[in-house]
Amino acid sequence: MSGTPRRIAVVGAGLAGARFCQRFQELGGDAELTLYGAEPRPAYNRVLLADVLTGRYTPESISLPCGEPGPELRTGNEVVGLDPAARTLLLATGERAEYDEVVLATGANPVLPPLRGLYADGTPLAGVHSLRTLADCARLAEDAVRSERAVVIGGGVLGVSAARALAALGLAVEVVHQAPHLVERHLDEQAGQALRTAVFALGVTVYPDNRARALHGGPRVNAVELASGYVLDTDLVVIACGVRPRTGLAHTAGLTVRRGVIVDDRLAASAPGVYAIGDCAEHRGTVHGLAGPAWDQADVLAARLSGADPGATYTGSRPLSRLTAGPLEYAAFGEVGDDLPGTDVLRLADATRGSYKKLVLRGDRLVGGILLGDLATVGDLTRAYERDEPLPADPLQLIVTQGAAQW
Repeated sequence: MSGTPRRIAVVGAGLAGARFCQRFQELGGDAELTLYGAEPRPAYNRVLLADVLTGRYTPESISLPCGEPGPELRTGNEVVGLDPAARTLLLATGERAEYDEVVLATGANPVLPPLRGLYADGTPLAGVHSLRTLADCARLAEDAVRSERAVVIGGGVLGVSAARALAALGLAVEVVHQAPHLVERHLDEQAGQALRTAVFALGVTVYPDNRARALHGGPRVNAVELASGYVLDTDLVVIACGVRPRTGLAHTAGLTVRRGVIVDDRLAASAPGVYAIGDCAEHRGTVHGLAGPAWDQADVLAARLSGADPGATYTGSRPLSRLTAGPLEYAAFGEVGDDLPGTDVLRLADATRGSYKKLVLRGDRLVGGILLGDLATVGDLTRAYERDEPLPADPLQLIVTQGAAQW
């Protein structure tokens, strides 16, 4: 109908959805934007939940900007149905909303491992937590006050963050991790061991190469049994075993879904007028699950749909994994293996300062790196990596502070 405002619905009020709305407006996009969030709160930065748990940040201080004048915020309005043919959304309230274009930014759900005893009468045992929302954070903080011991199942980024936060609250913390070392997706073995030493200094014991087999207790958890038969007594459990893209809405709507919602270089899904970005999107076989790529995708789609750059395409990201949690900090990017064809590895370790630095070079280009315990040069290194710029003749100067280099 002539004169009817264009309507763009954004489903999911997380990092990707909020960023899209902000950039769309900054680029002068002309449309009625509506941002739907299942949670009652406006968009916020989930990356900082562990710091909310320790009290470093308040829930309000981690809110995300959504642009000016901002979209219409429909918080507490979960979208439960999508009809791409009719271009309508179905809300949990029963209300239907029309759209011209819809951006799926539904994020991901925590993965719950097959633990014997996890459920009692269909619900998780009391004292068992995930850490994905502010509501999760509030429940965990309340539980931690009454607890002395905690077990974190999973030693990835979230698991390490949660363990550090619980230790800062005064709990004795143990981490059970299936892999040989912490954060194995982003760190090599030496960095993982250095991180283990750092968390041990904070009061966190790590059990690598171990799998949690069962939970004991009822109605409240009181122990975690490992596959070896060893039992860890505990007052609460945090499950941090990764996340899985939230694709139920897309799948039910008939969109093409594998691990995530399949999108092309335009970030378009398999139905006209439907796009997907962030943790729920799968592009060229990859689901990134990191904030940087989610923002990259949001920026490209905002440029396309705002008209600022209708031909903008997303060809992939060079993601950076970063943890800054009190005294624990690391950054990792690119390919960090020791045996990559045509590469040289520059490594520097300083046990007295608890730092570890590694650069993987192919010619004069940086193809990967790890910095742990000292991020003074992370800005220069990540810029060189992201822009594929040549490094100085002596790249050692980019990481040397103290210690000895090892080739």
